[in-house]
Amino acid sequence: MGSKSMEDEVLAPAAAAAGVHLSALRLDGLNRIQDSKEQQTTSGLDNGHQEPFVIGVAGGASSGKSTVCKMIIDQLRDQRVVVVTQESFYHGLTDEELVHVDDYNFDHPDAFNTELFLSCIQNLRRGKAVDIPDYNFKTYKSVPNARKVNPSDVIILEGILVFHDSRLRDLMNMKIFVDTDVDVRLTRRIRRDTIEKGRDIKTVLDQYSKFVKPAFEDFILPTKKYADIIIPRGGDNNVATDLIVQHIRTKFGQHDLCKIHPNLYVIQTTYQIRGMHTIIRDAATATHDFIFYADRLIRLVVEHGLGHLPFQEKQVITPTGSVYTGVEFSKRLCGISVIRSGESMENALRACCKGIKIGKILIHREGDNRQQLIYQNLPKDIANRHVLLLDPILGTGNSAVQVISLLLKKGVQEANIIFLNLISVSLMKC
Repeated sequence: MGSKSMEDEVLAPAAAAAGVHLSALRLDGLNRIQDSKEQQTTSGLDNGHQEPFVIGVAGGASSGKSTVCKMIIDQLRDQRVVVVTQESFYHGLTDEELVHVDDYNFDHPDAFNTELFLSCIQNLRRGKAVDIPDYNFKTYKSVPNARKVNPSDVIILEGILVFHDSRLRDLMNMKIFVDTDVDVRLTRRIRRDTIEKGRDIKTVLDQYSKFVKPAFEDFILPTKKYADIIIPRGGDNNVATDLIVQHIRTKFGQHDLCKIHPNLYVIQTTYQIRGMHTIIRDAATATHDFIFYADRLIRLVVEHGLGHLPFQEKQVITPTGSVYTGVEFSKRLCGISVIRSGESMENALRACCKGIKIGKILIHREGDNRQQLIYQNLPKDIANRHVLLLDPILGTGNSAVQVISLLLKKGVQEANIIFLNLISVSLMKC
């Protein structure tokens, strides 16, 4: 047997069967729980890794490509983003080429190891970590396997000729061309090459006239036609960058499982949430730290679940005497804890809902998929209440199905059950 987990806080009914990392689930059809066991979302990848969103950022040298990439990364705080630069894949110069380095055209497509570049991106899209080379612009040598890059939600390919090869273009979900005035690009290039690379101005200008300008016109500018988005003024165009980020967020706004199960809600991940998951999943984490950060995550799940309760408008008088129109949530509420793991969520629920009634259910597992009800202590009027079902860790989801079935037999309406879950793991045969 193999165990596989996917990270995402969720509110969901039977997400365990689909294999996700949850925070809460709305029950509006128990039959969907069993149906979900037959469905899987692998995004077309062999190992089930969610296919990343690949962005190509091209443009002339010193057009502001790196600035645009940084602006995108800064705004995509809730996704893992990695930038792979084409410059890392320059061919190292031979001894003969080094002697005539001033005559070497670094802006020609043949200057790059495109096959290695392509291979690395293909592996990243398949969910595999890759080793990226590094290029030393003072020695003109390539250092292989200098940097390890892990699979990410968003992969940005940045370089002057990332649109030149059709195989690379075919891997991209979005192609951006940074279009900056030639005088601005030349000024930036002079500043960069003299300060960062230690070259004199004459050498920079000679190289620009001999190679950079012709290569731009012959190889780079023609690829502008492949761009989905053209950004004038590069990094100075905040509006364009904002629109790009908004489009990417829309693509990531809905979890794949949510597209299959409309009653499933996944809390959008952030660096804060991922950081806390990193801590609680680290085998070296101390017990008190594990408890602290697990409680914080559980509190987020509970509060998100409460946001799915029915409400009605209510007007109140503020201390200043003005009228405020707010909302009032249902008071007919209770929590049901699945012993023993569900008890870890009780304190968070009590902290959010003062005086809430909490019932308990104990399910004992006998062999494969056979569950036995051992104990139940439920509010007598549970059929008239909204139920927050507490179970932070799901394996197969069979226990959850039995608990939900019991609640339905007690008269609880499906629409009144909200299943709160932190981590779901699907078990599949390897």
